[in-house]
Amino acid sequence: MTACPTGIAHTYMAAEKLTQAAQALGHEIKVETQGSIGAENVLSDNDVREADAVIIAADKDVDRSRFAGKRVLSVGVAEGIRHPEQLIERVRSAPVHGGAEAGGAGTGGGAAPATGRGKERSVGYKALMNGVSYMIPFVVVGGLLIAISLAIGGHPQADGGLVIPDGSFWKHVNDIGMIGFTLMVPVLSGYIAYAIGDRPALVPGMIGGWIANTGALYDSKAGAGFIGAIVTGFLAGYLVQWIKKVEVPKFVRPIMPIIVIPIVATTALGLFFIYVIGRPISWVFTHLTGWLGGMTGSSAILLGAILGLMIAFDMGGPVNKTAFLFGAGLIATGNMTVMGMCAAAIPVMPLGQGLATLIRRRLYSEQERETGMAALFMGLFGISEGAIPFAAARPAQVIPANMLGGAVAGAVAGTAGVTDAVPHGGPIVAVLGAVGGVPVFFLAVLIGAGVTALTTVALVEAAERRKGAAASLSAVPAQAGAGVGGAGVGDGARAVSGSVAGVDAGAGGAGGTATATLAKASVAEARVEEARTEEAVAEEARAEERAPDGDEAAAGRGDRVLSGYLTERTVTTQLAADEKEAAIRELAELAAGTGKVADVAELVRVALAREAQGTTGLGEEIAIPHAKTDAVTAPVVCFARSADGIDWGSPDGTPARLVFLIAVPEAAAGDEHLRILALLSRKLVDADFRARLQGAEDGAAILRTLGEIH
Repeated sequence: MTACPTGIAHTYMAAEKLTQAAQALGHEIKVETQGSIGAENVLSDNDVREADAVIIAADKDVDRSRFAGKRVLSVGVAEGIRHPEQLIERVRSAPVHGGAEAGGAGTGGGAAPATGRGKERSVGYKALMNGVSYMIPFVVVGGLLIAISLAIGGHPQADGGLVIPDGSFWKHVNDIGMIGFTLMVPVLSGYIAYAIGDRPALVPGMIGGWIANTGALYDSKAGAGFIGAIVTGFLAGYLVQWIKKVEVPKFVRPIMPIIVIPIVATTALGLFFIYVIGRPISWVFTHLTGWLGGMTGSSAILLGAILGLMIAFDMGGPVNKTAFLFGAGLIATGNMTVMGMCAAAIPVMPLGQGLATLIRRRLYSEQERETGMAALFMGLFGISEGAIPFAAARPAQVIPANMLGGAVAGAVAGTAGVTDAVPHGGPIVAVLGAVGGVPVFFLAVLIGAGVTALTTVALVEAAERRKGAAASLSAVPAQAGAGVGGAGVGDGARAVSGSVAGVDAGAGGAGGTATATLAKASVAEARVEEARTEEAVAEEARAEERAPDGDEAAAGRGDRVLSGYLTERTVTTQLAADEKEAAIRELAELAAGTGKVADVAELVRVALAREAQGTTGLGEEIAIPHAKTDAVTAPVVCFARSADGIDWGSPDGTPARLVFLIAVPEAAAGDEHLRILALLSRKLVDADFRARLQGAEDGAAILRTLGEIH
């Protein structure tokens, strides 16, 4: 099975790669695909029974119970595209799922399938990413509403502070933003739990996250913040999993998931946090405050560094709040230098993480880049929570980088005696006149943000290199006869839509999942090459017989390419754009030349919104941006080449040189854009086809090549 959060085209590319590799190696294969328009080529009980082994390529959890007693290899979805031959070889020695190695009936539970030596993401990683993905909109919406309300509706005070009048329009906007911020922690916890324990875990996870973030429930002046939410999310998920295993009478089973499990898990988790976890948090808060009080007469550099470390550690958690409230409390005594140190450290995390997404764009997904831009904006207004999505997703890299940058900013501010007269931080308080020593304050913020950004990039790159090294080691046991890459084999592309590898159409499902079952032994490499050569020669002869000559060919083919949606008017041999957004705009304007585009700007907006959900760069120098919008009056497909390539955030890091734009109206019958995506994705895995498309001399030659897609 393969699955990715927004998987459409990746699904078909992996499907075709697995199908081609299996056929070239002499195996029989059937692949169930579960894509955005449902499951296709569904495996029957007989298919599973007769299969020798099962390959699951997925970045999310899939149901493996029907594969009990079969050898199962689980890897990430990208492996289905990059190393299909190696997967087929490795699955033959994979452990038996849910039973003994002998391969009997199995139990459907028990033993975990082979994980491809770390290639499949762990349950914990997937759960954490699930929580982060649902949390991000709350962070962005809440943070931006707060920042905008302060910028427009805030009234400067004599001490340099900023106050929004009660009952005003902008106060209500600010309150709405605060609600978003309040909800982000429970949402993070709830959807971590949901990814582990399914729907019964959602309520205990969200309530547990709320408790974690509400320090008053366990006598603490500060809640546990996002770190507490991660803890409650995992506790709730695994607690629900454990409760599910308890044997109960038959008459109780129907109410277990909707009444019994949520109530028991919520009560147990809530009380556990309040009485067991909460009390140490309260103790930490109290003793940290006393410890900081004893340091006020010590070195300003040391105190600034310590406060910066604390501010950056948990961004709203007990450690952060201890430092912040300590600085805020000293303002009334006339000591404003401590708050000055805190104020310099507060914006470092969001500014640093936002800057990191600009320095090394390829390390971040499209969603993370968008979040990075929002984090930069929030940082200007001293909203440190803008960095939480990054810290939750990569805690081992981001939190140390945040702390180092915060410590540097705090130390620089402490050295120069920067002061802050209001309990807030960030550039906004300096602009409004609350900060003393403004030049050094901005210098401290810039240095701290730069340190955080560069350290984050270095740590993330180091982590990626380690993953790459592990992947290389896991790929070593490749077989001699597995050197066939992407040759297409006839019927292997009959599936219209779905997930990884596929042959025929089926029904149901959603998401981006495919299951491959393969059988029988491999054939000698010489026979494989001979069969491929003969097939290629025969296909070339058939193509020559079918194709008319010269301009007649171009004219005859042009109207039939992708059901007539792609014509000579929607093909350009060279893009002028060198960046993704400009390329999409250029293709949209090309589509407008057909008269089928009513609003070019809206088409571009919808296509970019789709990119924000996840890149449409497929790897292997291909990108297929797409949009379903009434900005077009009829389906249209555009194609363009880029000689230098465009950074599209593709999973393999390759720049996009072959770019298709698919646009269909909302009222288009069925999921026409997904059907076109499926056709393109299946054909584009053929390296020879891509080479001919790249080498085509002019628009007519490009159309002739694309005419092979049916």
